[in-house]
Amino acid sequence: MTRTSVSRRIIGIDPGSRITGYGVVEVVGKNLVYVTSGCIRTGTGTIPERLGEIYEGVTTLISDYKVQELAIEEVFLARNPSSALKLGQARGVAIAAAVTNGLPVFEYAARSVKQAVVGTGRAAKPQVQHMVKVLLQLGGVPAEDAADALAIAICHVNTVSA
Repeated sequence: MTRTSVSRRIIGIDPGSRITGYGVVEVVGKNLVYVTSGCIRTGTGTIPERLGEIYEGVTTLISDYKVQELAIEEVFLARNPSSALKLGQARGVAIAAAVTNGLPVFEYAARSVKQAVVGTGRAAKPQVQHMVKVLLQLGGVPAEDAADALAIAICHVNTVSA
């Protein structure tokens, strides 16, 4: 008799008011499998319109890919208060999309994500991109925002499974 492994689908979100990266991975047994990644690119509309696009985009991804958990980067202190506020709003609508769809939400500091994926909390973006490519056995290097989102999902898997 063969036993089927229970799988979990996780979406990682790297929030931004203009570009929100996403990455979906699946855990099957002890294996981590790449599902999809990319970016939600908002138009040139008002902040409320762009936030609506992020909400709709995350909601669609959750539905289309049968996602079960959402992992997102925590807010960090930015030099520009206006940028920090917009980032917080983008995070908020992504979290709202998850909660509306009944998903648990897990938050991780950028430093923790880099530590989990690269081995150092001070890793540069190209290092994160490279390690995401290696860990998920991708054919190419993902775009920065997508790689960051995949790294958040990988961090979540490593944290919850540890």
